[in-house]
Amino acid sequence: MVCDKCEKKLGICVTQDTWKAGSRSHVESATGKRKLTENKLLTAAKGNRFDPTKQNFRNCRICRVHTHHPKAHYCQACAYKKSICCMCGKKLMATKNYKMSST
Repeated sequence: MVCDKCEKKLGICVTQDTWKAGSRSHVESATGKRKLTENKLLTAAKGNRFDPTKQNFRNCRICRVHTHHPKAHYCQACAYKKSICCMCGKKLMATKNYKMSST
């Protein structure tokens, strides 16, 4: 669970967007240097690819399990149970009348 502010910090997927008119991969190129709808995974430099063994994943502040994202402070299970953002810890919704269990 991620709040609107932290959603901008998430990584961008390397696959192309299916909606072509307003997608990030569909850009009108005036100079002609960039191909339209090219696959960035194949054309980008080899040095900046994501390698999970080199990233320092933090531990969850509640249960001390490794998180799924390098910038996250809480694991997905704790973020769901507490209804908080996993990156900043902001309360997303009131869970008084909900049964928030992990099963």
